[in-house]
Amino acid sequence: MGGAALNFSVHSSRLGHRTVLLSAVGADERGRRALNEVAEFGLTTAFIRTVPDVETGLVSVTLIDGQPQYEIHRPAAYDHVHLTSGDYDALASLDPSYIYFGTLSQTASQVRTTTERLLARNPTASRFYDLNLRKNCYNRELVRTLMAEADYVKLNEHEAEVVMRMLGSHKRSLEEFCRVYADAFRWKGVCVTRGQCGSAILLGDEYHEAPGYPVQVADPVGAGDAFAAALVHGISEGWPPKEVADFGNRLGALVASRKGAIPSYEPAEIAALQGLPASPADITARVTQR
Repeated sequence: MGGAALNFSVHSSRLGHRTVLLSAVGADERGRRALNEVAEFGLTTAFIRTVPDVETGLVSVTLIDGQPQYEIHRPAAYDHVHLTSGDYDALASLDPSYIYFGTLSQTASQVRTTTERLLARNPTASRFYDLNLRKNCYNRELVRTLMAEADYVKLNEHEAEVVMRMLGSHKRSLEEFCRVYADAFRWKGVCVTRGQCGSAILLGDEYHEAPGYPVQVADPVGAGDAFAAALVHGISEGWPPKEVADFGNRLGALVASRKGAIPSYEPAEIAALQGLPASPADITARVTQR
């Protein structure tokens, strides 16, 4: 089980947030298994549609030099997310603080329409865009549009380079990239992940680079999605950029050290890496304060 939106949703839920996943599965065995597992993760399946005649989404992942390469198999059911008027009303009644979206599913016209309507119905919700660019699953116009709609953006170093090439910008330092693009698109915040080197973050006018934590990597898939959930958690709690980025590095490293995109863990384990300035008890208290 995986997929950026699901991974993000599970980690956000574990960090104490009420999270609703919008997606779709096929009327097949894989779809039935997926719905059962989503429920076991503690998420509602009320907004996950079952689509006839289209298979549940599938991706093949290959590790090359320790980095995942993705082959996206389409058509897929998640390209057919559809909400009724009642669904939009129900979601709006939850008064969401954040609406999270990536790039891949937004290439489907039906999903794009659904997202636009969802954003329009919830104008006070912060928009969090996690690029997650996958080969043959994005284009310049779409990425630019999604960046323009976002309040917060998360991407990795490679994706930052892709964005600069697509938009005709010269190569910049991480800080220059964050400041120039945040100003151009009026972002409240932007974070660039750097793998084992940690991350760079700009919140408001404050920029910080947080070093990573060395772990024995078991499976890098899903680590970025865990980082995104930690990022939203820290921002929503009003933490300073240094703490937000460091918390994201911790959770991302923990997930990368275990098999699967959504491995189990306890809050105290987020601080159980060597060299962390905060104690496990402190992290546990901050994560479970909800």
